[in-house]
Amino acid sequence: MSDSAREILPINIEDELKTSYLDYAMSVIVGRALPDVRDGLKPVHRRVLFAQSELSNNWNAAYKKSARIVGDVIGKYHPHG
Repeated sequence: MSDSAREILPINIEDELKTSYLDYAMSVIVGRALPDVRDGLKPVHRRVLFAQSELSNNWNAAYKKSARIVGDVIGKYHPHG
């Protein structure tokens, strides 16, 4: 076990919170909020289109309610289950 693992180091809570929040915010912006360069879609839009494709929801298919598509996306493809 290293020496740093055995002792508790004092930190400034304000600085730690600022750093942690900024790191998390940037990961959310890069991972979820910015569209992908390859296709211009955000991950949520890509999941919706994939669910529509899996349901065979094409332009010439029968109408499906949006709640069905949203339910499939949340139930099958949402990253948090």
